[in-house]
Amino acid sequence: MSFVIKCMDCNHTTNYYPSSTTCPRCDSQWREVEYDYEEVKKIWETQLKNRNFNLWRYKELLPIRNPNPALSLGEGGTPLIQAVNLGLMLGCQNLYIKDERQGPTSSFKDRQASITISALKEAGITEMVAASTGNVAIAYSAYAARAGIKLWAFVTSLVPAVKMREIALYGSQVVKVTGSYDQAKQVASEFARQRNLYQDMGARTITSIEAMKTIAFEIAEQLTNLHGPVITEDGRSVMRTPDWYVQAISGGMGPIGVYKGFRELKQMGMIDKIPALAPIQAAGCAPMADSWKQGLETATPVKNPKTHIETLATGDPGRAYQVLKSRVDETHGAFESVSDEDAFRAMHVLAKMEGISAEPAAGVAFAGLFQLIRAGIIKPTDTVVINCTGHTMPAEQFILGDNWTRDVVFPTATKLDTPEDGLLSALNQVAPERFPKIAIVEDTLEARRLIRRILQSQGSFTILEASNGREGLDLIQKELPDLVILDMMMPEMDGFSVIEALKANPQTASIPVIVATAKELTMDEKKRLDGQIQALMQKGDFLNDEFLDEVRSLIK
Repeated sequence: MSFVIKCMDCNHTTNYYPSSTTCPRCDSQWREVEYDYEEVKKIWETQLKNRNFNLWRYKELLPIRNPNPALSLGEGGTPLIQAVNLGLMLGCQNLYIKDERQGPTSSFKDRQASITISALKEAGITEMVAASTGNVAIAYSAYAARAGIKLWAFVTSLVPAVKMREIALYGSQVVKVTGSYDQAKQVASEFARQRNLYQDMGARTITSIEAMKTIAFEIAEQLTNLHGPVITEDGRSVMRTPDWYVQAISGGMGPIGVYKGFRELKQMGMIDKIPALAPIQAAGCAPMADSWKQGLETATPVKNPKTHIETLATGDPGRAYQVLKSRVDETHGAFESVSDEDAFRAMHVLAKMEGISAEPAAGVAFAGLFQLIRAGIIKPTDTVVINCTGHTMPAEQFILGDNWTRDVVFPTATKLDTPEDGLLSALNQVAPERFPKIAIVEDTLEARRLIRRILQSQGSFTILEASNGREGLDLIQKELPDLVILDMMMPEMDGFSVIEALKANPQTASIPVIVATAKELTMDEKKRLDGQIQALMQKGDFLNDEFLDEVRSLIK
């Protein structure tokens, strides 16, 4: 399939050579690939459905003239997973996770490495330079090893040693730079210049942007397979796209590429809308998010990043901000920034609610999602896809904090001990005889499950459940829990009657009650509860820290 490289500044077109990194007319480093989209559409309409679901499925829209199957490690084709529990918790039912952890080296950078290394191999290039905070160097190392290309990987000294060792394991040369990521990029650039070596330039690298757009192609196909095509006003059947695409960013390459993918699909008439983009940054290094919120056309650099999430610590995004800002504004999207603490909390919530262990950068994306929903920017009816950019392997100590294990010391047997006594003694160290008891009285199974998972994700509790008011009252009177979380509208006996019965019984009168209701109570109903309960929460507020703070305060 034919393609050309077009300069984004002077519109000059030329053929593609990986070693040529600037426009020959104006010397700009910002260029894009253009294809024969009419011809691609004809091919895809007849052939796409019969191809394997991987990155190379879209070969006509990739800048590789002769794809080499021998270089593939199975990149692309990652699953789109509905986040059912998170959707319930957030009151936003249509949440989907694009699980990029399932790439060959466990991050979305595998797409970038696969296309770039394929292009370099095709061009006969045997040595390259890349600056990285971990994932991109690991991905490049794996593919470079397969292609017989030497990689010089410049990383900051803050990159975890386990990642440095993995880079070296593939045979790449690790160069550790004591400084910021921006400084590591400067050293790498000078090294490449002196040796006349090919250098990965992030969002300015043509193959990187082209690789990232395959995420958009996959999302459109996957949503259409799940929910069917969309029928437009003029009666056409097109693929389905989300309302929002959310991703954590450092240099902005991912969303820039994903936008291009959706734009190309729309240009071919295969979709009717491009999703709003939501790039999320760590607050300790958020030059793009901060500048966008201030209405600036150019980003103000962050000279001293203050975040533990080193993979996102690009202090000076340069022109990438302007490019991404134009995409965000065009799609009516939004930049957001979140604290490290919120990102780590989101990692825990994601793992404990959905069974997905994600890297801190992905935690930033999910924390940003939580904030955008709370702010009402993302609506409850919106369909949202969040890029889970990579796996956390291993989880660093500062993420888990203290007391994340329980130690067992198996006692030395004595003449008085039976083997069973010793075992029970050891197990009591793991699970003490009594954790605080919390009774959930709620007639909806999904709501009970949601509250239980939120509580379990935040601490050690004994959870008791009842599916109606009568059953709940009997349970409370029997177990005498430390806290009751009570629905109002239930069969058999409503919440008001349960509270009155509890207050009339001296044994249960002092048990604190949190009322969780889906309906807005009337003034008379609120007066009826006045002085009888400790808190009144709307079910959509379960992610709100006030709910968990209230629980913790009441069970002390």
